Amino acid sequence: MSKKRRTRKVSVYSNLARARRVKRDTTKRLKAEYLATLPKHPIKRILSRLHPKRVAGYWFSRKGGMMLLKIAGVTALLIVLMVGALFAYFRKDLDAIRPEELSKRVHTTVTRYYDQRGPEGGQKALLWEDKGEGDYKLVVDGNQISKQMKQATIAIEDRDFYSHAGISIPGIIRAVINNYSGGDTQGGSTLTQQLVKQVFFSDEAQQRGLAGIPRKIKEMILSIEIERMYNKEQILNLYLNESPYGGRRNGVQSAAKTYFGIDAKDLNLAQSALLAAIPNQPGLYDPYNIAGREQLVARQHKVLDVMVDLKYIEKKEAEKAKKVAILDTILPQASQFEDIKAPHFVQMVRSQLETELGKATVGRGGLTVTTSLDLRIQKQLEASFKEMFNEVNPRYGQKVPDYAGFRNGAAMVQDTRTGQIVAMMGSRSYNYPNFGQDNAATAFIQPGSTVKPLVYAKLFSKSDNPLLNVYGSGTVLADKKTTFDGNYTPNNADRRFLGNLSIRSSLALSRNIPAIKSMSITGVQSTLDFIRETGDELYCTQGPDAQVGLAAAIGGCGTRLIDHVNAFSTLARSGTYKPYSSILEVKNNDGETLKKWENPKAKRVVSKEVSYIIADILNDDNARAGLYGRNFPGLVVDGGRVKTASKTGTSDVDGKSKDIWMMSYSPALTMGVWLGNPDTSPLRNGNSSLPGPIIDRVMTYAHQKVYKKEGKWKEGDWYTRPAGVQTIRGELYPSWYDQKNAQKSTKLTFDRVSKKKATNCTPSGARIELSVLKSIDPKTKKPVYLAPSGYNADKDDDAHKCGDALPSASITIVNTIDNTYEITVSVTKGKGKLTKLTVSVGGKTINSKSLGGPGSYAVTYTSEGDPFTVKAVIEDDLYYTSTTTEDSPPPPTP
Repeated sequence: MSKKRRTRKVSVYSNLARARRVKRDTTKRLKAEYLATLPKHPIKRILSRLHPKRVAGYWFSRKGGMMLLKIAGVTALLIVLMVGALFAYFRKDLDAIRPEELSKRVHTTVTRYYDQRGPEGGQKALLWEDKGEGDYKLVVDGNQISKQMKQATIAIEDRDFYSHAGISIPGIIRAVINNYSGGDTQGGSTLTQQLVKQVFFSDEAQQRGLAGIPRKIKEMILSIEIERMYNKEQILNLYLNESPYGGRRNGVQSAAKTYFGIDAKDLNLAQSALLAAIPNQPGLYDPYNIAGREQLVARQHKVLDVMVDLKYIEKKEAEKAKKVAILDTILPQASQFEDIKAPHFVQMVRSQLETELGKATVGRGGLTVTTSLDLRIQKQLEASFKEMFNEVNPRYGQKVPDYAGFRNGAAMVQDTRTGQIVAMMGSRSYNYPNFGQDNAATAFIQPGSTVKPLVYAKLFSKSDNPLLNVYGSGTVLADKKTTFDGNYTPNNADRRFLGNLSIRSSLALSRNIPAIKSMSITGVQSTLDFIRETGDELYCTQGPDAQVGLAAAIGGCGTRLIDHVNAFSTLARSGTYKPYSSILEVKNNDGETLKKWENPKAKRVVSKEVSYIIADILNDDNARAGLYGRNFPGLVVDGGRVKTASKTGTSDVDGKSKDIWMMSYSPALTMGVWLGNPDTSPLRNGNSSLPGPIIDRVMTYAHQKVYKKEGKWKEGDWYTRPAGVQTIRGELYPSWYDQKNAQKSTKLTFDRVSKKKATNCTPSGARIELSVLKSIDPKTKKPVYLAPSGYNADKDDDAHKCGDALPSASITIVNTIDNTYEITVSVTKGKGKLTKLTVSVGGKTINSKSLGGPGSYAVTYTSEGDPFTVKAVIEDDLYYTSTTTEDSPPPPTP
């Protein structure tokens, strides 16, 4: 049995082997027979084999058919493998189009800047839409885009939009046929593919030919994937928010706002058709491109026709829309800064954001920035500047800038408590030619005498050296010509010296010499460090300014207005420093908060007592009356109803004023104004009170119309006097004031006529003894006296000389009847003008009269019969006196 099975198995294999041999032999025989029919020569043999009949015979034979099936199978397999490989290769790009990633890419690129509360204190007001320097877009939800805009877009860009799955084979075929037949050039890309190209391949979109094949493949693959992830409405909305609409404008909302001044949801049929026509060639169809306007209108009409074909609209609606002179409704092209409010402030905020968040973040846009600006106060500031620069001032009979010779100005208002900037102007007008866009509020300008309050604040501050704790508002620092270290001999603005003055008077009258002495006492560097700590962080730091020395005490080097106002805010906060702030909140497109203002912790840099004394001096209208008179607008705000501290200042070049400043503060608000020229040229009239009307109007409005209504300020608000502040002879001193080492009260004798110190030649009648304050001058180490108002303890009596001629008189007595005598006094003047004659007999005045000049004056006297002596005393206006006596004659003989 086993033997039979083995025999059968061998037989099967033998049969198969024999069959293969037979087949192989047959194939060889047939091939040999075929070759025998061919020419022997190799070339002729090849040509014979390629004969059409032979080739056709092969491919239509059973053998050729089998070969075709094999080739087709292999080709199909290769195509499948290739597509799979391409899909796998480009699959890495699909991570970027997940729903959350695509929404991040299609977002608003315009950054909006808002004020803190709006023009009426309500909803925040838009200050500026920053569209950047490149393309920009405003993104809106789909329900904020008109239905006709969506239909117009589908009609012209992708009529099969709702039926394809990302790519459209009929669309590709239609585009090929249309382009081949000479019609308008069409692309085969679907709306979804265009979205992919715009979002992901904008940099590669210009690639054509073989170089563009990889991008096209990726477009198709990603389009299919997007169709799987998003519904049709989502894709359409993304497309409308991303598409280019001419110039720098991307997104239908940007286009609607720019061209028609409306929102995308309000677009009508004619407008929608025009906008839908643009994305195909946004450069050519840009409505502001004059050369392409005819083509744009023609394409708009085509959009309307296709909308009719797709039954989106009736033909009569299309014809009506075509009759609209649509290009006549296009708004004029605006600049990037069109309609910007508070431009210098907003641009400063933008620069700050670039520093803090990075230029890339700000450049991408899409931020919502809430600033500290109060648009109500800003508008009042701008109106005040406009009035100053454009209207005739009755006081001067011309515009103030023409009178004074300045062409520019800047100002800032700061909330005292928070340090927030609520208003700013960097020039007279942002649109003023040549220099209007330059921000003078951030430029380095010499502050002049407005720096003096900070200099004296340092002098009043408590020192580790007890010999320096001797200063207060009543301390005398002589205003005399003085040469300081380095052969520095400064002058006052009026080229005069007023002698011994209290610091109150020196600061109020803006005298230079006492301020420089103050810095010489406390030291230049320590005083500069103190000033910088208050907020003038860059004062005397730029170039040669760093070596300016004692001139820094009178504003001899540059600072920035924004810093200077902040330094005064430190005084206004009773000596606590806070950095100024301009940004309250920044959010990105996703609503994430990138920056949020928090009230910074205040740092004490000036004592409460010193701040109070400085404020008291700067509020003293009587002390500054000699310079400005009383109740000058700006120095006094709202007629005194808004209590403020104020300081003016000027800086000069070659003895001529070039900058005018005025600073003002209250517990609620701090303000500074600068007037001058952008090229630092000198002024014709450098009156430091000129900014007063601006200060008065803005501070009055801000306090009365804004802060009062919001409960941030009320009339009468002022600083509470610190418990340690001392009052000595009507002046204020800090608690550490050391009377032992300070000025002492003593007596000096003055001349009544010259009001200077009496000398040996001063007549006794002209002498008067007065109480004065004695101190030691820190520079000369000599005694310095502060005399009562009107008296000068620096100089000696120059109205009297020891050899002066004195008035004189002679007396004649004549007995007329019985005991009646006629007394005649003949008076002669000396150096002075005769003023008074007094005649007395026996010590009893019988006549006293004012004299108009020299002459004889008669007096009648009746005696009791006894002898008597007549005395005549003559006085003149120099207090010189002369006394003459004469005895009575004997009675007549009977």
